[in-house]
Amino acid sequence: MRVMKWSVIALAVAAGTSQMAVASSQSESKGFLEDSTFDIFNRVLYMNRDFRNGPNGASTSANPAGYREETGLGIRLLYSSGFTQGTVGFGFDAHSLSSIKIDSGRGRYGTGQFARTDDGRGDDTQSEVGGAVKFRISDTVLKYGSQFVASPVFSTDDSRILPEVATGTYLVSNEIEGLELSAGRFTALSSQTGTSRDDINGKGEQGLTSANIFGASYKFTDDLSAAIHRSDVEDYFKKTYVNLNYNLPLTEDQALNFDLNGYKTKGDGQERAGEVDNKIWSLAAAYSIGAHKFTVAHQRSSGDAGYVYGVDGGGTIFLANSVQYSDFNQKDEKSWQARYDINMATFGVPGLSFMTRYVRGTADANYTEREVDMEAKYVIQDGAAKDLSLRVRQAFYRDNAQGDVNDLRFIVEYPLSVL
Repeated sequence: MRVMKWSVIALAVAAGTSQMAVASSQSESKGFLEDSTFDIFNRVLYMNRDFRNGPNGASTSANPAGYREETGLGIRLLYSSGFTQGTVGFGFDAHSLSSIKIDSGRGRYGTGQFARTDDGRGDDTQSEVGGAVKFRISDTVLKYGSQFVASPVFSTDDSRILPEVATGTYLVSNEIEGLELSAGRFTALSSQTGTSRDDINGKGEQGLTSANIFGASYKFTDDLSAAIHRSDVEDYFKKTYVNLNYNLPLTEDQALNFDLNGYKTKGDGQERAGEVDNKIWSLAAAYSIGAHKFTVAHQRSSGDAGYVYGVDGGGTIFLANSVQYSDFNQKDEKSWQARYDINMATFGVPGLSFMTRYVRGTADANYTEREVDMEAKYVIQDGAAKDLSLRVRQAFYRDNAQGDVNDLRFIVEYPLSVL
């Protein structure tokens, strides 16, 4: 599942169009080595899911218990070269992903951090390496190889210690100020627990055959942006996504933000995900005043099935009510959310923030699901441990059909910039 971030499309457009049209990115290239970056990203994740009513078949362990509890360390080495100078710039990106099991067990396995061994335990270590070549003309970049993708219709998930990795070709163009065009074709997707390029579930099973994606995002003004994206996932479905984001400044420290997201999915070919005919949308409104932000959101699903994703990336759900445990995306489900955020920098503690939200959904007269989330995060602002972050996330999920779950996560992240 994906926790939707406010103005994600607007931010992407702003980042992609920061260069003025009179000076292209390629013309300002300093060189292959001169613009290189090398980063080391470390993440420790402790995760506990208590199923309260017993295992109920939820655990995939050889000796299932009524909860899952594991701790892992993920280490990412990320190198990105600059582009060679000239009309056509050449470069490449490379990565190494490694996971280390700190704590797990046959009765507690299954949080999605490690591959499963034959005796039902989590794998002690895993690693993979990959890379992609890239070319740039003006403000258009073509990349081929292994990469991380963040399109609303094809997005690699990064909710555990390691991310998914997609293999394919991706083109992003920012030639016109305010407009970003993208197109891609991906033929493989590895899971967060598997190193095989065709592995979407950590068991080495073939999932994705191919996914063709297209997109356009446009920033009309500093406060108004829109986007439309489309995908064709062979033998699964075709999907269309739309977004409209509007920010309304009220005073120097007050603003309103409106964020509309919607998907239309239709089964195609062999329909390996089943017969899919779904429309789902969410509308969120946020009022910010100083350190405080108050958000309300409504989400609605309709059609012959719920919203389907995963084979096109575990992060492909840019919806307001996709939260820590549930996505509230079942067939004919209606859900609403109330959320509160506070940034403690205003009160003299920069880097400290808190969030809480309540989401309730109903699919029919007999089905109700509810989730309460609470989160605290602190980012060290300076010194030797600058940018080290500590985060605690707690979800209380209640479902009158499938059972209750308490989901606790403690996350430590430490990014290091070597170059």
